[in-house]
Amino acid sequence: MRKAKCLMIQGTMSGAGKSLLCAALCRIFRQDGWRVAPFKSQNMALNSYVTADGLEMGRAQVVQAEAAGIVPDVRMNPVLLKPSSDTGSQVIVMGRARGHMSAAAYFRYKKSLIPEILAACESLAAEYDLIVIEGAGSPAEINLRQHDIVNMGLAELVDAPVLLVGDIDRGGVFAQLYGTVELLTAPERKRVRGLVINKFRGDLALLRPGLEQLRTLTGIPVLGVIPYLEVDIDDEDSLSPRLSQTTPHKLLDIAVIRFPRISNFTDFVPLECHPLLGVRYVDSVRRLGTPDMIILPGTKSTIPDLLWARQNGLEAAFLRLAAHGTPILGVCGGYQMLGERIDDASGVESGAVSVRGMGLLPCRTVFAPSKTLTRVGGVVTCGALSGARLDGYEIHMGRTESSGAAFCLLDDDRKDGCCLGNVMGTYLHGLFDSGELTEKLCAWLCARKGIEPESVAPESHAEYKERQYNLLADCVRAALDMDAVRRVLEETP
Repeated sequence: MRKAKCLMIQGTMSGAGKSLLCAALCRIFRQDGWRVAPFKSQNMALNSYVTADGLEMGRAQVVQAEAAGIVPDVRMNPVLLKPSSDTGSQVIVMGRARGHMSAAAYFRYKKSLIPEILAACESLAAEYDLIVIEGAGSPAEINLRQHDIVNMGLAELVDAPVLLVGDIDRGGVFAQLYGTVELLTAPERKRVRGLVINKFRGDLALLRPGLEQLRTLTGIPVLGVIPYLEVDIDDEDSLSPRLSQTTPHKLLDIAVIRFPRISNFTDFVPLECHPLLGVRYVDSVRRLGTPDMIILPGTKSTIPDLLWARQNGLEAAFLRLAAHGTPILGVCGGYQMLGERIDDASGVESGAVSVRGMGLLPCRTVFAPSKTLTRVGGVVTCGALSGARLDGYEIHMGRTESSGAAFCLLDDDRKDGCCLGNVMGTYLHGLFDSGELTEKLCAWLCARKGIEPESVAPESHAEYKERQYNLLADCVRAALDMDAVRRVLEETP
């Protein structure tokens, strides 16, 4: 059986740029005629995605699959951890939840996942020319070396050469790279075939003497210095700088609430890309102001985040603005909050048995242990947004019963969500990706504000993403010694 070559990208820390570099390499090798697929044995993120066959995987590997020009497949991310507290996560294996575990319990459990991880990787390797593997955190976490399944432990299992990435933007990049290499065992150091410095801003000539010293100290060449890139690629978790930024000033102001456990905030990237829609991520009443629209996004923990909004005054602000006609849209967990009550008698999400919702929609949610995972399409049936075609997916633990008008009619004839005047709710993630709802929403908000929509149609979200992937690949190709990377692959059995 033919087997793909493997190349693994590890980092000196979380946020060093591993995910983006893997996406760039997927696009570069695709451009060069390779059949390439991404792989990450274990991902920890609240931004997830539902595949065509109804399985859940991390968003980072979805982005990398898109960059590779292939359909996202759960084999690309066999283990996904979705944090539910500071010390525990929901554990998802091959797209299905296996329950919640404390960090200590998962540490003991994860070794048993190795056969499933290897089966997923080997299955991909039988279908592609190259597997670009992403590590997690740092390989120098010596307290976690035992039973490692995501960094050097995995590299050894699949016999992959490693490129080690450091983040110069945070400072101390030479110490990052040198210290990481020194903490590796001799066999692990041998696997590191190149060092990469990421997020560089400044004069490269001033950096070069340090690069030579680093090579002398470690015996490993620096294969590239990648500049700080201004590309817009979906982020995988709530550490994303996207949540701390605002889009440039635009005519319409949309406030997305930054819940403590916000998830799937990539739902709103198409809004950010629209020429008239300004998107802000807001976590306080002071920052909320009087936007043209409020969006309550998805959250991993609906009840705790609802209580957070109640305690810090945001809920009262929502009620006041809604009474004055401000449109409010709730997505998934945000939709659940807008209803009259949320019941969790089974203790699926929290210790609270039942809590009062915001009461803006005539619906009630009951949590259940089973998780809904499905891709769906439909058409909006709600007011001025009616007629917009949707193509999205559901990821939620609860079931919501509504006595009001539906937000949309799904292709399987189910009604989804609820709509009452200027307040709307839906379970559909990815609802803006098709572009139709974005345009309907923009036209409605413009009419409410007395603004004439621009006559030139904006670039579609799919076209925008393709342009960003190509820009990313061009920048990384220019900065990275791709000939050296190919030699590493040629020398690997």
